[in-house]
Amino acid sequence: MHGTPLGQLLDGIVGTLADLHPMAPAEGPQILGMAILDPDDEVRDHRDELVLIIGARGREALPLLRAAARSRAAAVAVKTGPAAAVELADAADAAGIALLTVGPQVRWDQLASLLRERLEAAELVARPGGGPASDSSGETLFALAEATALVTGGIVSIEDAGNRVLGYSRSDDAVDELRRLSILGWQGPESYMRMLREWGVLDRLRDGEHVVRVDARPELGVRARLAVGIRAGSRYLGTIWVQERFAPEAAPFAERAEEALIGAARLAATEILRRRTGAGPASGGAQLVELLTGRANTDLVAGRLGLDPSAAAIVIGFGGPIEPDVPVRELQHDQLRSVVSVYATAYHRTALITVHDDRVYAVLSGVRPGAGPHDPTLRSWVRDAVEVARQQTEVIWWAGISDPVPALAELSGARTEVDRVLDALARSARGAHPSVAGLSELRTELLLGELLDVLAARPELGSPGVSALVADDAERGGVLVESVLAYLDALGDVRTAAAGLHVHPNTLRHRLRRAHAVSGVDLDQPRERLACHLQLLLIHSAGGTE
Repeated sequence: MHGTPLGQLLDGIVGTLADLHPMAPAEGPQILGMAILDPDDEVRDHRDELVLIIGARGREALPLLRAAARSRAAAVAVKTGPAAAVELADAADAAGIALLTVGPQVRWDQLASLLRERLEAAELVARPGGGPASDSSGETLFALAEATALVTGGIVSIEDAGNRVLGYSRSDDAVDELRRLSILGWQGPESYMRMLREWGVLDRLRDGEHVVRVDARPELGVRARLAVGIRAGSRYLGTIWVQERFAPEAAPFAERAEEALIGAARLAATEILRRRTGAGPASGGAQLVELLTGRANTDLVAGRLGLDPSAAAIVIGFGGPIEPDVPVRELQHDQLRSVVSVYATAYHRTALITVHDDRVYAVLSGVRPGAGPHDPTLRSWVRDAVEVARQQTEVIWWAGISDPVPALAELSGARTEVDRVLDALARSARGAHPSVAGLSELRTELLLGELLDVLAARPELGSPGVSALVADDAERGGVLVESVLAYLDALGDVRTAAAGLHVHPNTLRHRLRRAHAVSGVDLDQPRERLACHLQLLLIHSAGGTE
């Protein structure tokens, strides 16, 4: 049976509704279920469960805490006052059990309901075939709240049409009274909702797909907000609220926050409807991969995904360095996919997102004429997505945009084009190329890459003289390879190459004479110089000149 890490189960709860002791392990023990224990209950086997101790507070809960530990529970939740907090923490340490101290204002039924929903969602993910929460392209509402907070620069909560909180983002910043009461009560407080109605905010949210700005009301303890209605056609499903950050001063929303918020609302609508109907994933990540790899029956898969097989489409690919640690790599790709989903859906309502071969792909079907690598609007959001993902993951990502293809049957060709662009961007990551590009911008780099691939596959074509340079550098700790490459890159201009190497021109001339003596390569012969240059570039790309 699969468990849910305690840290993941309590994400967003700790620091808002409760505190966890100890806080050291990032993930904590695996939780297999939840149980409720009161003083009149007979203690049963609670192996790997989170036990909510009700009917006893503070020191009165100590016997139940120890009994839960003896029953092999992984964690207990207790309501406590300051006087008993230390004693409970010491008892939990001695018993080897995690302790969740719950705020006095939190209702047990609300906390239990939230925990149960998260455990059920995790169980669906673990089942073969998954379920609503296992969608490889969509977002759970808490994950969507986190992604929305990232791209808008604010603090996010997602509510349904009855103003019940469905998900919210974590925040290290101070939150205002409206957000605090909403999260504590799992519902927008009626006094504030009444004011929002009086201000006309709720009517505007139900009126269409647009972002509403709500001014700060310092006298009421309310910060500035952005809000957008969550809609399915004409049906209103809820609202996404984005509170302005302040720590200690107000921080502006991100430049494209409003546009990104519309994309988040579209994703939220899909998730809310899926929860209500119990339907499976709508994004069809695996089926999308089949289209991208050319393995699909296009008409059949397009029908399942709700796409027109004869519509024009483009592919946008996002890639970066391959992280060797598999869990870290999967987390990075999940974070990248979340950001791309918000931006892509804002730009194109029916955008589909998937992860394949360590790359994230967005497919935009039914694009308007002119969409493609040179469309400034498309390119702008792709660039923003790359930058935000870089900030979140601390990974250098790149994006390639394909030219439009006339029908879905040609998506595999567009994906191949995007992969070639990403490969070229990866090779030139330390150069002057942009982080977002199309094929036409990188033809020189692509041609060079093809040549280097041939040379790498056919080492017998390389010059023995260049191999001698590498061997001499390895033996003497020299810099002949670096010096010759700099000279060739500078088109034979000694002064320019020397400046790039931070040496005197005469020093470089001496190195070039030494290189000729070691290798026998005549750099005055154009073809010999070209062959030498290609081989040195191959060595450089493999890290041989570092």
